[in-house]
Amino acid sequence: MAQLARIKELSGLSLRALARDSGLSSSSLSRYLTGRLVPPWDAVVALCRVVGRDPRPLRAVWAEANKAGAAPAPRRNDLPADLFDFTGRDAEAAQVEELLRTAGAVVIDGMGGVGKTSLAVHVAHRLAPAYPDGGLYVDLQGFTPGQEPLEPPAALGRLLIALDVTHPPPGAAERSALWRSELSRRRALVVLDNAVDAEQVRPLLPGAGKSAVLITSRHRLVSLDGVPPVSLAPLADGDAASLFGRAAGLALGDAVGVDQVLQQCGGLPLALRMAGARLRHRPGWTVAVLAERLRDSAGRFDAVFGMSLQQLDAVQRRVFRLLGMLPGADFDAVTAGALVDLAPGRLEAVLDELVDAHLVQELAPGRYRMHDLIRQYASALAADEEPSPQAEAAVQRVLRHYLAQAVTHDRALPSPQRREPSAGDPARAMEWFDLEYVNLVAAFDAAVRLGLDEVVAGLPQAMRVWFFRHRGTDDQARMLEAGAAAAARLGRDQERAALLADLGYARAAAGRLTEALAAYELAEQAGPSGDDVAAALALRIGFVRRDLGDLEAAQAHFRRARELFEKVGNTAGQSQALAFEGWVTLHLGRPGEAVELARASVARAAGPARVAGLVTLGLALAPDDPAESLRTLREALQVSELPHNQAWCHNALGIALRITGSYDEAIEHHRRATELLEPLAEVQLEIDVLHSYAETCRVAGRDDEALVLLDRVIALARALGRPHDEEVARAARDALP
Repeated sequence: MAQLARIKELSGLSLRALARDSGLSSSSLSRYLTGRLVPPWDAVVALCRVVGRDPRPLRAVWAEANKAGAAPAPRRNDLPADLFDFTGRDAEAAQVEELLRTAGAVVIDGMGGVGKTSLAVHVAHRLAPAYPDGGLYVDLQGFTPGQEPLEPPAALGRLLIALDVTHPPPGAAERSALWRSELSRRRALVVLDNAVDAEQVRPLLPGAGKSAVLITSRHRLVSLDGVPPVSLAPLADGDAASLFGRAAGLALGDAVGVDQVLQQCGGLPLALRMAGARLRHRPGWTVAVLAERLRDSAGRFDAVFGMSLQQLDAVQRRVFRLLGMLPGADFDAVTAGALVDLAPGRLEAVLDELVDAHLVQELAPGRYRMHDLIRQYASALAADEEPSPQAEAAVQRVLRHYLAQAVTHDRALPSPQRREPSAGDPARAMEWFDLEYVNLVAAFDAAVRLGLDEVVAGLPQAMRVWFFRHRGTDDQARMLEAGAAAAARLGRDQERAALLADLGYARAAAGRLTEALAAYELAEQAGPSGDDVAAALALRIGFVRRDLGDLEAAQAHFRRARELFEKVGNTAGQSQALAFEGWVTLHLGRPGEAVELARASVARAAGPARVAGLVTLGLALAPDDPAESLRTLREALQVSELPHNQAWCHNALGIALRITGSYDEAIEHHRRATELLEPLAEVQLEIDVLHSYAETCRVAGRDDEALVLLDRVIALARALGRPHDEEVARAARDALP
């Protein structure tokens, strides 16, 4: 596909513009250029026609490629596209590649616009075959206008999710350890772009193994031990002239004014591309004319950026400056349309012009972003030239757009709390949330700043199913808290109660039980609600009371939940309430009654919904009917779908096998439970498993292992303010020989 990439380079057009002129779709053209799909011969002819090239010499190459088929896609590749006109930097690229091979890490530093990201991405693409597990990329937003630098736990969460760890643990240290563990089993190249300082980067380093990390920053990160630096200076005159000529689509030779243009651009690739694009779009100009225009402007960046703006009409200029106000890291054409309120066809032409002028980067067909310096310039223009009411209205349109899109995609996701059937493709909906997550959080923060309460209250609700499947994200709790306050200001008591209930659930999953209970109690006080909402809330409070060790109060809440679910005819809710009422009853020393409650739970459920009842039944049967107990628990494991339920089943099997005296098999099930919980934000379940695991080790005479496990429980309980769990673990530890 190198020949096709060369055709694109010769055309000097953006991906979208080349697709338009050749009559091909942007998505197909992208697949042809990246080798994911071999184009039909007609497409090759159409591309050659754009650049006036005879396609016949390519016929043999095309036939061979068509016979071989497209190259297999890498396992993971989040890297931005490589620049077709990347120029120079041979020595620096070789140095970076050598350091990645020898040290496994390198940081590229230099001033804004000098080409740090371009070099990092270029090297990453060149080295892709050496990293079969693919390339990971995250923008740390160290110098992104209007956004705070990405905190290390949030960055780790995104990186772990990219490795299909859907439930990163809540703590920063745990995430960093899991990240290093995951990379130790892979050979991947990680690009950490736009770092603000060493402290932001240090927890993200991969550690031992065959993976490598490539960092960029405007600062020299001298305190990063073991990460050698490569500092970029502006391009030398020869490379600068070459890049300018390629961007301009000209063979410059000794053209008058080249030196002056290079001086005004200061050897910065960003400025050189923009100046070249300006000349390419003014075929009547000479280089000398461009140099004169640049010389008349005040400063280097004002000169180059301002010169690029001169080629825009009033509509294009307005789109450009409004894009500087857009929240988030990147955007698609639909989002840009909401911002500027233009018809799709007109907007597409405007975006093509901005891409061709190098004012906007097209990351993939229909997906865009702005360089930080250009974004800052656009934002400053908006502040000076865009009337404040119109500017605020534009941003509000985008925020409402994100909310509407989130609501639509959320409706496609199945949820037991949803009364109406899901509508749409769940897989595509999850992909949308994964792609837009960073932008949704940025939109939420912008809505908070602007006081747009309908978005502040609505986004956390529209993201609740996604959050449930990605528990442990750093943004959920603060979004729910702010959302509940916004719902209160709007006078929406039921929405406030739902948001507070979700906040309690998020805090409970993170092991913060007293905070969870406080949120649940506020939800109860929020205002009138139906019996189904009250039942769900009673069930959740029962969980917290159980985990705090207050079994009688937990039993009362589970019983109340059962009665309310029965009143509204919710059999699935009845099954859950019966199962956990049985679990508490068992731990209060009444196994016979627990068996009856558990059987009633199983009878009211089907499929995975039976897990809670089966686990309770299996544990209640273990002392008197071990064979039936093990059969029941294995059935529970068989129907479990979610990892945390599978861990729960494995732990219960460990307890039942301990009772039968099968200690080695029991320990294997406990160990499997801990492995399943490692990537999940399920602290309470982890504490329960560790308690059970330690008790099995003690009974099996493996006191040293039991001591280690109990110390881990004590550390977790102390960190989370859990005196009951700490007291139980200390008593068990003191009882060891």
